[in-house]
Formats: sequence, C-alpha cells, structure tokens
Amino acid sequence: MAKTIQEERWRWIKPIINKEMKLVDVAKVCPHSERSLKRWKKAYQEHGMEGLIPKSTAPKTSPTETPIRIKEEVIQLRKKTKLCAKKLHWRLEKQGLKVPTRTIGKILKDEGLVRKYRTKKVKYKYLRAERQPGELLEMDVKYVPGAIAGLKYYQYTVIDTASRWRHLEVFDEQTTHHSIRMMEIVTEKFPYPIQAIKTDNHSTFTNYYVGTNKRSDISVKTVHALDLWCKQHNITHYLIDPGKPAQNGTVERSHREDEEKFYQKQTFHSFTDLKKKIRLWNNYYNDLEHCSLDGKTPNEVLYEKVTNVIA
Repeated sequence: MAKTIQEERWRWIKPIINKEMKLVDVAKVCPHSERSLKRWKKAYQEHGMEGLIPKSTAPKTSPTETPIRIKEEVIQLRKKTKLCAKKLHWRLEKQGLKVPTRTIGKILKDEGLVRKYRTKKVKYKYLRAERQPGELLEMDVKYVPGAIAGLKYYQYTVIDTASRWRHLEVFDEQTTHHSIRMMEIVTEKFPYPIQAIKTDNHSTFTNYYVGTNKRSDISVKTVHALDLWCKQHNITHYLIDPGKPAQNGTVERSHREDEEKFYQKQTFHSFTDLKKKIRLWNNYYNDLEHCSLDGKTPNEVLYEKVTNVIA
C-alpha cells in the first residue's frame, strides 16, 4: 500500500510509463479520473518523481489583495507612530483610506512589526462603569529619566478616567505644595467641575502612612494640606490600597506611554527645553485616538460632551 500521495500516483501511472498497459485500460480500474492520470503522466515526464509531489492549488495572486501603496503606508505609519492595528485603522480612515483592522494586523505580522508572545493571553470581559468627565481624575508623579544639567525633575500627571484627557507639568521638586499647585492648574484648564481625585499613598498626597500623622491614630493633630484644599473645593480624595498601583491603572498606563514614546526618543538641553517638549507631547496625546474611546480622541470626547451640555 502506498504511504504517500506521491507513491499512490506512481502506482497507477507506472504500468503506463513502462508501456505494460494503456492509459484507457488503467482508467477503467483506477478510482481516479482519466484526466488525473494524464496530468500525472505529463508531470512525471517533465519533472520525474518530484512532479508527482502534490502542490498547493491556492492562487498566486488575489483580486482582493491590498494594494502595495496601502501596505507601504501602513508600514511607514506603524514605524513612525508605533500605533496598534486598531489605531492605525482609525488614523488611515481620517486620511480617506478604509483598511480593515484585521488586514492591518496581518500586514504588521507579515512584516514582523508586532510583539511575539510566548504564552497566549487570557482575555477577561470587564463590565466598565460609565463615568462622566470630571467624575474621577487620577494623579501621580513620574521621575524624569536621567539628569538635565545635573538636576532631577518630576513630572506631575493628572488624567480624567472618563475622557482620558490629561495634563502634564514638570517641577524641580516633589512636594505637597506642587501637588496642590498641579490641582489648581488642572482646575483652571479642565472644562468640567472636578468631583473626585485618586492618588497613591505618597507623602506629597497624604500623611496616612507617615509617622505620627496616621489618620487611624487617635493622636492625629494635623490634616494633610491636599485634603484641606480638596475640602475647600468640594472634591473627594480617594487613596489606593498600599502596594496596588493597578488601582491607579489609567495614570500608570499613561506613564508607560510617556516612557516608551517620549522619554526614550527625546533629549533635553535645559529645563525650559523639557517643559516645551512635554507640552507638545501632551497636546499630541490629547489628540491621539484611543481604543478605550472607540477611535475618538480625548479632546473629541470632551468637545462632544461640552456641545451636548450647551445644546
């Protein structure tokens, strides 16, 4: 019995090649068609035994194949912006090119422009709470990598969890005064009243875990300055659990974006240069399409909300 397709084909055309039987006689007892026998015979005569190896019948080209110019546009935009397939789909759609997300993903995969994961990711289905702009903002501090002119600087970030709109400021110190100053700036710039903020347990945000000023201690004599400011402006101040930065996930994800797409690609000559570039980067971020916003930018979400309120 033949063990491969090649051997099976040779078994039926061998008597024809050796002129032991005629092709029409073999076709009478062969389970394959006469047309197949003729094709196998011709393939053997032209290429020998290798001609009997089955080949793919898939077409070499497809009438619906993505044009090369669009592939080049996708690849160039990916290398320039490092955006995912869904964001590239939205960006190209604004430019008048409608390329499906799966097509873009396949192009990136064929070009080796996607991450290779060793383990399959487990997908969880979350029920996302619908929030309104200003309902909850997250605040955190990121150390500016390296030293600029021999000095260290600190990036304060405040981001709205509903619209993903954010504001960045850089200071030369990390103090309670700068935390309050950051909230004053955001209050002026944000078009909605701020109802609540969420921070970690750093001493610039709370004294809950610092010395004798623990809020759970009956000997508490002072209240943190940021809490006093929030009380004066009718803002609720939430704290995440110790050692649980994922509870501040929106601002933490924002910091990762800053590190990978801003700080790793920029050099700063002075404090003024740092503030100028970080302002431009923040404007770019607020005009960037977000997957969590279904392809809209933070500024677009805020503009729509403001328009609806006015209407």
